[in-house]
Amino acid sequence: MNKRMEDALNGQINAEMYSSYLYLSMSAYFADKNLNGFANWMRVQAQEELAHAMKFFDFVNERGGRVELKAIEQPQKEWDSVVDAIEETYKHEQLVTSLINNLVNVAIEEKDHATNNFLQWFVSEQVEEEARASELLGELKMIDGKGPAMFMIDRELKTRVFVPITQPGA
Repeated sequence: MNKRMEDALNGQINAEMYSSYLYLSMSAYFADKNLNGFANWMRVQAQEELAHAMKFFDFVNERGGRVELKAIEQPQKEWDSVVDAIEETYKHEQLVTSLINNLVNVAIEEKDHATNNFLQWFVSEQVEEEARASELLGELKMIDGKGPAMFMIDRELKTRVFVPITQPGA
């Protein structure tokens, strides 16, 4: 793995760690609002992002690169509303998608086929991540983030569980 690709992947490790921090911060925000289902959903989201960071971490090591951990920026801790927080989640997932796409571009430019192949899992994962956030945001906008339907959504979000990445090549 060349230095340009290694640096780009190290940047993504930091971005994934930041994503985990951001979603943990959102989990704390929702727990403080007594929205324990939303808090759970975000906690699971944070676990997924940490798993993604570790997937990049392991890949860099497997390719003979050097992982360089950098400071993780402090995340936001307050939002104007539930809708605002979930809108931030959707925007953040769109940002992560652009970061993954940029990594693919670097891999292609560097003719690093192994990294390009590795990144395709994340390309597919981001489609799912954006869809989940968009769906939740759409539901919240339909009810204007208020009323009895919030109770139902919160209850549904309590059922989400973290599923570790276990499939081959994942």
